[in-house]
Amino acid sequence: MSRDAVRTVRAGRRTVEVHRPDKVLFPKGEGGGAAAYTKADLVDYYHAVAPFMLPHLRGRPLMLERHPDGVDGPRFMQKNTPEHYPDWIGRAEVGKEGGTVCHTVCDDTATLLYLADQAALTLHRWLSRAGDVDRPDRMVFDLDPAGDDFPAVREAAGLLGELLDELKLPSALMTTGSRGLHVVVPLSGRQNFDEVREFARDVADVLAADRPDRLTTAARKKDRGDRLYLDIQRNAYAQTAVAPFTVRALPGAPVATPISWDQLDDPALHARRWTIADAADQARTRPWASITGRARGLGPARRRLDALRG
Repeated sequence: MSRDAVRTVRAGRRTVEVHRPDKVLFPKGEGGGAAAYTKADLVDYYHAVAPFMLPHLRGRPLMLERHPDGVDGPRFMQKNTPEHYPDWIGRAEVGKEGGTVCHTVCDDTATLLYLADQAALTLHRWLSRAGDVDRPDRMVFDLDPAGDDFPAVREAAGLLGELLDELKLPSALMTTGSRGLHVVVPLSGRQNFDEVREFARDVADVLAADRPDRLTTAARKKDRGDRLYLDIQRNAYAQTAVAPFTVRALPGAPVATPISWDQLDDPALHARRWTIADAADQARTRPWASITGRARGLGPARRRLDALRG
């Protein structure tokens, strides 16, 4: 296929052009390991997963991780929406120090496919929505192991889930597609970022104090040793977290994939368990159905947490 080849894909009422669909974005692994995937594969994956992914994207400012020459080429992080993007793609102008940023917003399948054509492999989303950017409706704990130690991640997720249950907060799990897991709590949007981040920090401190030999909240790597890092830094204004079902820019095209709490005990589970070859199958099981419509404010949970801390 020539460099000028274009494939058209129908997405709702729109038709999206995919340029150079046979371009390899994820080369085949050495020794026949990870499979090779093209831009067409990326577009087909996002098309298949769009019904499950879009509810986690709609209305949210995005930061796009683009790899125009594939995962082996240069990477750049895109916050501002380029002027050449079609006018039907959503935008959200949000404040920053000294000005504003016009982020892309992905509200429909056509936008998702257009971003795939732009080699936006990974979509990083805000934890708040464009209409109320100061008040997050998600809280995220990033369980970041020292090295590739998934058993430590599995243990930390179980402990965190038990604590959140004790605080009567619903929670969900997601593989990051890299090394760890995210634990996500749906919020009502009543608290601002400072309040949410303080709450998340206090939860992490309670866990780390109970398992000081295995868990830490130390932001500096040199202070962590071999302990798993309970990272709460995503819970701040203008910070982002990888979106559910987004592809990661790693060999084999692993996917950040929502899972059920029951799947935490699956011996086959690891952070890169699903790829663009099979993550849509996992999406169809609707692993986060149990938290749909269960957003909470942090007032009652704060009182329970303070009681636990004495």
